[in-house]
Amino acid sequence: MAQKTVVLGVIGADVHAVGNRILDYAFSQAGFKVINIGVLASQEEFIHAAIETAADVMLVSSLYGHGEIDCRGFREKCLEAGIGDILLYVGGNLVIGKQDFAEVEKRFKKMGFDRVYPPGTMPEVAIADLHKDLK
Repeated sequence: MAQKTVVLGVIGADVHAVGNRILDYAFSQAGFKVINIGVLASQEEFIHAAIETAADVMLVSSLYGHGEIDCRGFREKCLEAGIGDILLYVGGNLVIGKQDFAEVEKRFKKMGFDRVYPPGTMPEVAIADLHKDLK
């Protein structure tokens, strides 16, 4: 399989960089070409990076609890930009307060995300899913 490209970043006004670095390392070690756009990233920055690098997937992280707000309309913007079929993964502390993750997952999938991960998910889980989804 040719090397697949992953755009990775932390969306919105979020500055949590440690998890971003861990994901960068894990996906790089797993053989992916990682384009890490860092923290404080907008939807447009993700999309621009994905187009520029012909990425296969965008991995969106959020740890400060506002991921649901920051991710609204993301799939629609991908469609407008001509990359509507790109894989979209999201994970982290996506909402404020204690909410049932099954409900959170349902809301993000309704927004067009292919995979939704709760806080504390190990990178290996997303890597395994990505191998499945890219086949």
